[in-house]
Amino acid sequence: VVVGTCASDLEKMELFGNCMLANMIGAPIHICAYAFSDIAEKYGQRGVEIMEEVYNITDVPLDLDHFGKYGAMRFPKHIVGCGGDCYNKGPSFTECPRGRIHERLIDKEKAELEDKEKWVQLSSSVAINLSSEQCNDGHAAPIEEAEDLANLAKKYGKGFTKTNLYNYYIFYKKFNKIFHTVCGKSKILLSWSHYRILLQVNDEKARLWYENEAVKQMWSVRTLQRNISSQYYYRLLNSQLKQKIEKNENINEKLEFVKNPVIAEFLGFKPDESFTETQLENSIITNIQKFLMELGKGYAFVARQMHIHTEKEEYYIDLVFYNYILKCFVLIDLKTRKITHQDIGQMDMYIRMFDDIKKNKDDNPTIGIILCSDTDEDIARYSILNCNEQLFASKYKLYLPTEEELRAEIENQKLIFNLQKNEDID
Repeated sequence: VVVGTCASDLEKMELFGNCMLANMIGAPIHICAYAFSDIAEKYGQRGVEIMEEVYNITDVPLDLDHFGKYGAMRFPKHIVGCGGDCYNKGPSFTECPRGRIHERLIDKEKAELEDKEKWVQLSSSVAINLSSEQCNDGHAAPIEEAEDLANLAKKYGKGFTKTNLYNYYIFYKKFNKIFHTVCGKSKILLSWSHYRILLQVNDEKARLWYENEAVKQMWSVRTLQRNISSQYYYRLLNSQLKQKIEKNENINEKLEFVKNPVIAEFLGFKPDESFTETQLENSIITNIQKFLMELGKGYAFVARQMHIHTEKEEYYIDLVFYNYILKCFVLIDLKTRKITHQDIGQMDMYIRMFDDIKKNKDDNPTIGIILCSDTDEDIARYSILNCNEQLFASKYKLYLPTEEELRAEIENQKLIFNLQKNEDID
């Protein structure tokens, strides 16, 4: 909780009373630098002298606001009574009751320039108000002023490097609905390190998805970074559809749990290394936790080489998982080569057998995924894979490609997947 303690029309003793009350309840004090200076002016003092008196009678953090290149910002009297709608309604001043006339009295600010460093020394933090939306006028400061203050703050604290300063600015632009209020409206559920990584994502829809999933799935900072670097969102099949499949929310939901390609650099194989399906399976089991993270949310490992017995034959399914969100089993067949129509037929048979023999009454229909070294356009278009809601083919990559390589691979797999779903290709 940050308690605002003053306005320019307060008397000095009223200001001190507010600060002492905030100190009693243990709340950080929001220091409005221009209001402190306005009050000090009435008593023939300088703003920093009032700040020092408050510092001496309180123990809680003093968070300094409305501070610029020359020290405390100063505003005309018809400005300082602003009702605050410009803050309550968002980052820009488009609905400010004062008609955006938030001009600064630079001469007054320069007159107390020598006090600037003292202000920063006495403060626990300094809020730098800057935004292009505010046209560098009034309450907002040009970014050069922010850099100047960041350099000064280095003497008394950490975290104000030029890189961090620009990260804070970008954070404000991309996450402007997160804000500090007395009533604490914003629920900030991720660390600053999480948000710093989220700033890498320019696509607003994807960034929101990563943010929500990081909260719901409790991703660590390292997991979030890997998922963004591997373009997790764009590899989900539901993000690759040109449009949602109308009147079929069931298939749209499934596509959020299947991705193509699958990035499995953690298995330890070199890109040009030769290995068998058994070796691939063994490596997945050895790294099952990482593989589950790559599969996505809701997956639990059930069995390897699951035995299915019919009256005529014995069958073994490479890997069996259960997705508790979809409430269905997920079968994975491993292929260390390009997919064939025989692979599709085999998995289709596995799904039918599993639904008949293994699936519980309350489970949803089983999903089958053929994980192979490469997919095929003809098979996507002409085999039973086409328009099949339970059967999918995904290509695996045994290393993390460059951003350009991965983007090209995603586009290629997107084209093949849309062929499978009978979507038009531009």
